[in-house]
Parts: sequence; C-alpha cells; structure tokens
Amino acid sequence: MTLKDLYKNQKIDSEGDKQRAWGNFGMTASATKEASQAGAELLKSGGNAMDALAAIQFGLAVSEPFNTGLGASGFIIYYDNQTKKTTVIQGHSQAPANIKKNVFVDEHEDEIPFFERSTPGTAVAIPGIIKAFSAAMEKYGKKTWEEVLQPAIAFAENGVEVNESWKVALERFRMRLGEEAENFFMPEGVPLTVGEIVPNKELAKTLRILQTEGAEAFYNGEIANAIVKTVQEMDGCLTKEDLKNYEAVFQQPLRAHYKGFEIVVPSPPNGGGFALIYMLKLLEKLHIEQYDVRSWEKYYLLAETLRIMTADKLAHMGDPNFYDVPLQGLVHPDYIAERLKLYNFKNRNLDISFGNPWKYEKNGEPSGLKPHTNEKGSETTHFIAVDKWGNIAACTSSLEHMFGSGIMVPGYGFLLNNDMTDFDPSIGGINSVEPHKFAVSMKTPTLVFKNGKPLLTLGSPGGPTIVASVLQTLIHVLDYKMDLKEAIEEPRIYNGTGPLIWWEEGMPEEAKRVLKEMNYEFDDIPLEIGNVQAVLFDQEKNLYYGACDSSRPGIPVGL
Repeated sequence: MTLKDLYKNQKIDSEGDKQRAWGNFGMTASATKEASQAGAELLKSGGNAMDALAAIQFGLAVSEPFNTGLGASGFIIYYDNQTKKTTVIQGHSQAPANIKKNVFVDEHEDEIPFFERSTPGTAVAIPGIIKAFSAAMEKYGKKTWEEVLQPAIAFAENGVEVNESWKVALERFRMRLGEEAENFFMPEGVPLTVGEIVPNKELAKTLRILQTEGAEAFYNGEIANAIVKTVQEMDGCLTKEDLKNYEAVFQQPLRAHYKGFEIVVPSPPNGGGFALIYMLKLLEKLHIEQYDVRSWEKYYLLAETLRIMTADKLAHMGDPNFYDVPLQGLVHPDYIAERLKLYNFKNRNLDISFGNPWKYEKNGEPSGLKPHTNEKGSETTHFIAVDKWGNIAACTSSLEHMFGSGIMVPGYGFLLNNDMTDFDPSIGGINSVEPHKFAVSMKTPTLVFKNGKPLLTLGSPGGPTIVASVLQTLIHVLDYKMDLKEAIEEPRIYNGTGPLIWWEEGMPEEAKRVLKEMNYEFDDIPLEIGNVQAVLFDQEKNLYYGACDSSRPGIPVGL
C-alpha cells in the first residue's frame, strides 16, 4: 500500500471524540487537558514547538504530579524543519558522586526489596528535566522562560481538577507517600477524589522562583538547597555539587530504516530507542503484516520478539560513558539472521538468552560484566508539540515510579524521583550502580520519516513496557494501515524474558488460548499498558492529526 492508502484510513470525521484532533497550524498532545491546552496557548501566541513542549512539561508538573514534575528526568527529541535536523536533548537523571555501589543490597549482598530501596533518599538521582528544558529553550525557543512557566503557575494557584488518573494512583500506590506528600494528596488522611479542585500554592511559589531566576535556582540556588536538605534528611547522599555540576546533553539520535520508513530515536544511555529499532529489524524479516492484526501469529511474534530483545538489552545495554555498547553488532544483518532462528511457531522457546553481537562490531570489546537482571514497572508521561513552521518536539519524562520516591520537598510542592531504581541493584552488572553513571532508560520518544519528511511522532509511558507500546502502535499504523486512534487503542501485550504475558482488555480469546498451549502464561485480569500520544502528518493536505490513548484523560489540541 502507498502512503496515500495509509492516509485514506485516517478517520478525520469522528465527531465527539475528544481524544482525536486535527489542525493545519499546530498540535499538542499530552495526558491531561490542562497541559495540552497550555501548550496550545503558547503556539497561538507565536511560540514554537519547543516553547509549547516546555509549557506542557510544567503544566503536567501541576496536573499529573505523580508521574512527572520538577524532580523528573526525561529525553526530548526535536526536529527543526528549517535545517531538517533532529536532535535529542538528554535530561536523564544521574547517580550522585557519593553513591555506594552496594547501596541496594544487604550485608549478604542480597537484593533489598523494591519498596524499601525505592522510597528513601538513596533512591533519588540528580533530576535532569529542568536543565534539559532550559538548554532546549535557549537553543530552540522563541518565547521567554517566564512565558512558558506562566500557565503552570496559574494552574498551581487556581487549582486543577482531580481526574481518574489521580484516583487510580492513590488507590494503587498511596503507600509510597512520605509525610509531606501524604499531607498534599491525602489531606486529613482522606485521598483526593475525582472532581475536587486542588491548588498547590507551594509549587506555585517554586515556579515563580524558576520564572525569575531560571534553572540556576534549581541547580545552585534556593530550590537546590531545599532538595539537598530533604534528600539528606532521608538518608540520601545527593549534594549541592551534584546538582551544580549536572549538565543536559545535546546528542545525535539513532536512525534506522523499516520498510522504507526512517525511524529516529534517542541513543544510549537511552535503551528504548535501541530496543525499538532492534525489534523492527526482526519483524521486518518476519513480515508480521502477513498475519491478521488479531491473529495468534501476530501476538506470538510480538511475544517472542519482546523476549529476544529483552535478553539482549539486559546483557548489552548500559551507559556508553562506562562500557562499550555493541549497537552496530546488535542490528547487523547476520546477527539478526541468527536471532531469527529462535522463532518456531510451535511453542515458547525455552532457550532464549542473550547472543554475541560483538563478533559483528568493528570496534569495541565485550564488557565481561554480568547481564542486568532487574526490570520493574514504572510510570511516566509522554507529550508532543508541533508548530505552524513544521517543527516537532516530543518528550518522555518521569519520576520513575508512581509518586517517584514519595518524597515531596517541604515548602516547595514537588516530588523527587526514584530513578536510582532504574539501576540493577546487584553489584558488578553492566547496569549496576556507580557514581556519575546514567541508568538504562526505556523512554522512547520517536519520529518517523518518509521520503525525508515527517510522517509520525509518538511515545508512551510505562517503564519497561514503553517500547512495547510504541512498537505495537507503529506496526498498527505502518503495517496494518490503521487509523491512528484505532492503532493506539488496539489491544497490546508485554512480556519480558519469562513466560508471563501482560495483556490489555480486548485481546482475542482465541489468541490467548493458542499462546497458552504454547506454554505462555497470562494473568487472570487485563492491565492497561502504556499511554500512547501520537501525531500523524499529512504533508499533501498540510494536516496534523493528533490522538491520545484512552488509558488516561489527555486530549490533543489542534490549531
């Protein structure tokens, strides 16, 4: 099918669907209506995609404070339509200088349970999102730092409406809240309820400090002092020097081709970009499009592909500042051919393990370190802005787990991350804790080009499940030529290296039955996997089509 055929399948007349939008002069999309509207207002006032993206990030800090915020980390991907260049701005969190390698094991070197290691001060890594947006705005923005912060200040002052996401977060993870956070999210011991209007005066104060003093206040001023004091009182080792020395990094993205489309994603220490490209290389050879979108064969291929990718990711992906990463070898045609032999269409392959891509590397040597073994679910958020000049900005940002560390900075109204739990808690692994190190992140903000022009941008939250959500949405659009919103809503699956498959409601019972016979396992109840935000570009009609995932109440806003 041609690109025109793909566009024919997009439903541009779906009246009454608040999670679809169309525009000729701009588009925003995020997990909350407040943040999407804040970004749209920046576009309307003459701002560009990066200005709008920053406004969305700060808007989410107020309207989705349990998933992202000032204490978060993230990766921004930016396409400049004038230069035709794509850049990644890394605002990933970093391990403090004084962190101990054995911080997450006991005296017997046994792994400390996740809850116990994810809520003290030692779970807090150096937050990078503020520095990333400050650097990105300085290089690409048209508006001032003060202007992009103003909508969030108004939200924090006047209050935002508690939505279903707040309710679910508190029902499932209220036990993670520290005293300060509990006072905010559960006043007088009662969880906030849907429909309540909740201001955050302390966060408004903090945002005003940032508005007048810039990111310097967060990394070397009043806010920095408050962060360090809070973390150290909770037995953490974060220092003022850690914050002061943190720098956001501008990076070249990874690029690969899939069936005539160019896929552009962040490079390591981001692991999600590699994982997406690797899985697409496998599925391209397997011709997944020959099987019906609801067939057991399609789900089988996804399950085994996720298992193969995860095995190699855990063995080979780490911070390239510390260890070589065999990116060339992992996607080398001969290595892909080796891995394709693991599929049999008869049963779950019991022998899936990591391979040896190093023999296909031109440079570099194996690390000799043991594979990463730690994969925990987490929550995040993804958001997008596109402007009338054709620039595209997208970001996946996160506190890591729901409510992050549960530590809220007293008097400043924001939560701190628990990004240190992205590291393998065991000692001596490729992704184990080391000072100044970046943990492997599965954040996957993605751009897709066709004939050198933008076709699609998308991303999702979900920790290790992120890349599964992005992958499946991509193939639903590119291979199955589905409408964008329907591609997002099509039931997804996720699994790691083991037999257990997480599944979304609507997965065909026949596919589950066949996969069970192939020795896969399924939980009794479905789970919501990810929350995809996406924008499709129709270059011929100069039309932007945005869609948001129904798993959260976000909306796209078209101009």
